[in-house]
Amino acid sequence: MEDNILEILKNSDKALSVYELEDKLDINDADGLKELLKVLNNLEDELKVYRTNKNNYMLFNNSHLKIGTFLGNKKSFGFVDIEGDEDVFIPPNNINGALHKDKVIVEITSKNGLRLEGRILKIIDRSFNLLVGEFYYKNGKGYINLDDEKVKLNIIIDEKNSMGAMNGHKVLVKVTNHIKGYDYKGEVVKIIGHKNDPGVDILSIVNSLNIPDEFSEEVMNEVEKIPSRVEEQELIGRRDLREKVIFTIDGDDTKDIDDAISIEKLENNNYLLGVHIADVSYYVKSGSKIDEEAYNRGTSVYLADRVIPMLPHKLSNGICSLNPGVDRLSISCQMEINEKGEVVDYEIFPSVIKSRIQMTYNCVNSILEKNEIPNGYEEFVDDLKLMSELATILRKYKIERGYIDFEIDESKIIVDDKGKAIDVKLRERGTGEKLIEDFMIAANETVATCIYFMELPFVYRVHGEPSEEKIQEFLKFISILGYKIDGKIKDVSPKTMQDILKQLKDKKEFHMLSSLLLRSMQKAVYDDVNIGHYGLASKCYTHFTSPIRRYPDTTVHRLVREYLFDKKIDSNTIDFWEHKLPILTSDCSDCERRAIECEREVDDMKKAEYMMDHIGEEFTGMISSVMSFGLFVELPNLIEGLIKIDDLEGDHYMFDETTFSIRGNKDKRGYRLGDTINVIVKAANKETRTVDFILSKKASK
Repeated sequence: MEDNILEILKNSDKALSVYELEDKLDINDADGLKELLKVLNNLEDELKVYRTNKNNYMLFNNSHLKIGTFLGNKKSFGFVDIEGDEDVFIPPNNINGALHKDKVIVEITSKNGLRLEGRILKIIDRSFNLLVGEFYYKNGKGYINLDDEKVKLNIIIDEKNSMGAMNGHKVLVKVTNHIKGYDYKGEVVKIIGHKNDPGVDILSIVNSLNIPDEFSEEVMNEVEKIPSRVEEQELIGRRDLREKVIFTIDGDDTKDIDDAISIEKLENNNYLLGVHIADVSYYVKSGSKIDEEAYNRGTSVYLADRVIPMLPHKLSNGICSLNPGVDRLSISCQMEINEKGEVVDYEIFPSVIKSRIQMTYNCVNSILEKNEIPNGYEEFVDDLKLMSELATILRKYKIERGYIDFEIDESKIIVDDKGKAIDVKLRERGTGEKLIEDFMIAANETVATCIYFMELPFVYRVHGEPSEEKIQEFLKFISILGYKIDGKIKDVSPKTMQDILKQLKDKKEFHMLSSLLLRSMQKAVYDDVNIGHYGLASKCYTHFTSPIRRYPDTTVHRLVREYLFDKKIDSNTIDFWEHKLPILTSDCSDCERRAIECEREVDDMKKAEYMMDHIGEEFTGMISSVMSFGLFVELPNLIEGLIKIDDLEGDHYMFDETTFSIRGNKDKRGYRLGDTINVIVKAANKETRTVDFILSKKASK
């Protein structure tokens, strides 16, 4: 009967009632009807059919219905994250009782500019993870005031399940039993610390996303057995590069140093670029407790005042880190590059190096941009200038093939010794930063290309081509805003994106328009199938250069060792990796998304904390988004705040969806994306991670 029902619904141009299905199936008795209802219920549970509000049935793969995860937002609206498809915006009145992270059915109701809009029809699964909140007693019972405002639950904690938590403690709680409505029983599984203790605010976010912040005793016992220095017998089979001029370039406060570089000019005028990467997989053995924990973490997480490392500090800051003046085991990718920027020859081999100096971007930029030489850098100036010369060639070559530089700015949050945000600045990206980026891209491409042509299982960093429809939607959207792109857009090649960005480059709103274009594209992920990297215009790309902080890179090192150094390319090895890599790449992509979410949440919280000390002060910003409920305004340091539509005085303002603006009865132009305005900080709240603005009386557009 199931197949017959699905076939009938497939051929129907409308949703059918039970009685219409009964008629088409030629059911004439009560038992047949009972069986029909049972099968329909099963099909509904399996999400093969959908039952409408009028109790009619239709195939679930109807284009207007999607399954996804609801992601609530502190600004009252939300999105449904649909795997492999575009996110769906959910206005506040269409959330339909869904909670953050619920699995839901969403109906696409309209397309508003660049985004799909919809309403949640049904909650499929409400499976709670561990939650973080503030513990408090009331009338002899324990309760949790959840940090995540998007999760509307009342959690009651019996004393025996409190772990001795006291008022004001931030705790990790497991939801155990449903009482009724939004009331649940819970159990404290970890006391994070008191809410007023330094650093507990960040640890609360870390724990809420289930990111481990401590290493187990088993892991640390294994770490203790790893030597703190390189032993002579470990150099067997390695090329000795300790006499070569090799050094590192990193941020001022970097302690986990993955990569070192070297340069030579050959007699044929080609460049010999060496990229030497910490040999983490030598120390982190497959199947060890350290390896299992690294897999579980997937990546290090870089937060305002700390790093949640993928590996314990004895490894990440010690024996695996390419610290200056000490022997370190590495895997080297040595590339001969011609004057066009093409890699014409290469070698990948195990090595031992001794970095001459731990350079910083600031000092390197002083040399390359200002010709000012800091103390201790004198003997390396010629090498740095040769590197800069090569980096310029490599970047030109990348741009010629279609490399897209969206030039997206990032914030840097400055904290005091107690972790409080005291300043928010734009992160600088100078010549030194770009040089390292260019060299790492060259090494990643070289390693990926080497293994790809061996036709062996591998980890690729892939970035799919955007759909032509989404790019056309972007162009239509910005044309409504008054921006015109000259020439016909015939394809969605990287060079086309380059041309669009080039034409928008001189606009004062460039970084916002660039961000909008970036959002029209797919996200880069890890995969065992190579489809190329669209944003880099690279046919073959991987992550090889950061094994201390990224598990995919550690895996790439293992594969390089097995395939190239140990020559293990037998059927058993190939079969093992063919089965392992699809799951590994998917898990690593999930861990990366979790880390990015944590970093964003911490940034938002610290930005709000910083603005709490600036209530009543005036700033100049740019309208970054226009919604039906107000205007988001971004300051030059990328702090974003909301002007609620109800706080726009002097006129009756309404959202105009045809021009994506907020207009008044008297002020017909109103407020639009890209307008520069003066605002006053009305409120800021680090718990909700929000900043509220009001217009200054001297607001300008």
